Amino acid sequence: MRILILGGDGFCGWPTSLHLSACGHEVGIVDNFARRNADVELEAQSLTPISPLGVRLETWRRLTGREIGFWRIDVAGAYHELLALLSEYRPDAVVHFAEQRAAPYSMKSAAHKRYTVDNNVNATHNLLCALVQGGLDCHVVHLGTMGVYGYGAAGAAPLPEGYLTVRMDGADGSEVEQEILYPASPGSVYHMTKTLDQLLFAFYNRNDEIRVTDLHQGIVWGTQTRETHQHERLINRFDYDGDYGTVLNRFLMQAAIGHPLTVHGTGGQTRAFIHIQDSVRAIQLAIEHPPQHGERVRIFNQMTETHRVIDLAHIVKKLTGADIDLVDNPRNEAPANDLAADNHQLLDLGLQPITLEDDLLTEITDIAQRYKDRCDPDKIPCTSRWITATRATAQSPAASIAAPA
Repeated sequence: MRILILGGDGFCGWPTSLHLSACGHEVGIVDNFARRNADVELEAQSLTPISPLGVRLETWRRLTGREIGFWRIDVAGAYHELLALLSEYRPDAVVHFAEQRAAPYSMKSAAHKRYTVDNNVNATHNLLCALVQGGLDCHVVHLGTMGVYGYGAAGAAPLPEGYLTVRMDGADGSEVEQEILYPASPGSVYHMTKTLDQLLFAFYNRNDEIRVTDLHQGIVWGTQTRETHQHERLINRFDYDGDYGTVLNRFLMQAAIGHPLTVHGTGGQTRAFIHIQDSVRAIQLAIEHPPQHGERVRIFNQMTETHRVIDLAHIVKKLTGADIDLVDNPRNEAPANDLAADNHQLLDLGLQPITLEDDLLTEITDIAQRYKDRCDPDKIPCTSRWITATRATAQSPAASIAAPA
């Protein structure tokens, strides 16, 4: 297949590009280096050393003999350049990563909120418009987020894969059954843009028969895939800062430098997780098993396990001996929630999950400990706040949730 990867220089896009190339697909990358520019803005580099994209691509060519093309295009702003590339390249599939991906970054200020909406919504809409205008029969694979569902209260029903069956009373008194998109409840401006993406996909799928697979992904953990592990110049990002670093990466970094693990609020928030190797494999499976023409938007829950944040902290503590501190939660969210989700579609296609139990120790030794001298401890705390300072001071952490036995 000929595959174009929008945002192919980023944390998920880069290993996906290499993985699909290694599988024998013809791969091209589109990127505008927005993620690298955010490093400059935040003065927070990846813990792992990231080579220029040209060096990455040349290293891959020398190691494998495989070429990956590159076009520097702002997908959200340069519509006609995107249209021209799509019309010339004529991909069988487009993998869409070209969105600002961090919830804390999207909540830093009014400017960051506006940028996130402008970039993410325009990027998605430009892609869909270009496919229609260019008359292209192309499968769009989009990296969404489990966060579109929101995080329910304790005892909430398991989340279906995208759609919910509802029953209503018809005008004649009969019962009418219908499937709708699961009611969205985004927890940040970033998550809101992914919710808007869902509506754009549903419209263009229904109106123009654009084939779409929307992957509602959990928190990605792990740094290396089989491909990025082949040479240090191919290494993937490890973000640990308060804006782009995931909760697990921040814990691993704190443990590596001897700092207590900072758990926001009670730590009772449950999150979904998936290893980066499973993420790229899931994207491959989605591409190689496209929806049929006329089929509605296909939605997969791209996650393999769930953990409470406090339980995650205790896993890292057990492996590293780190202490745990409860700190104020900068987010506007419930102190605890359950999270159960259906993910059978990817498992049915052959995904064999890597779990935290399988590989977390490798992440500690090969990444966090190996590169800890590159860490700036001042960048680890989360400083972006969802709520005003007045409200935040009134919401101190509740009683600690008990650790697992």
